[in-house]
Amino acid sequence: QVQLVESGGGLVQPGDSLRVSCAASGRSFSTYRMGWFRRAPGKERELVATISSGGTTYYADAVKGRFTISRDNAKNTVYLQINSLKPEDTAVYYCAADGRFWRHLTSTEFDYWGQGTQVTVSS
Repeated sequence: QVQLVESGGGLVQPGDSLRVSCAASGRSFSTYRMGWFRRAPGKERELVATISSGGTTYYADAVKGRFTISRDNAKNTVYLQINSLKPEDTAVYYCAADGRFWRHLTSTEFDYWGQGTQVTVSS
């Protein structure tokens, strides 16, 4: 069982940068594929980025070049750095963990979810 707790969201202005974090419980964090999703108002949840246990990353086309996913296995934490924030980045950002080693890096199937952290981009 893995518990995920996101933090770091808030109200920011267009063009700002923000880093959201996800702290995981459990001793097997380093073996999990981790992902970030977001759900914007009135829209479906969408996959933003993933990172494998070995550090390989994947990004949705909409965020390539502005978002960076990273992990610190010593701290059981995964991060999402968001640069050049836009109003359309406004969403609840969710962290997720995948404990099934056979799933592809781009799979949207995850086993554990956090509660989410709100990011609002507005002037």
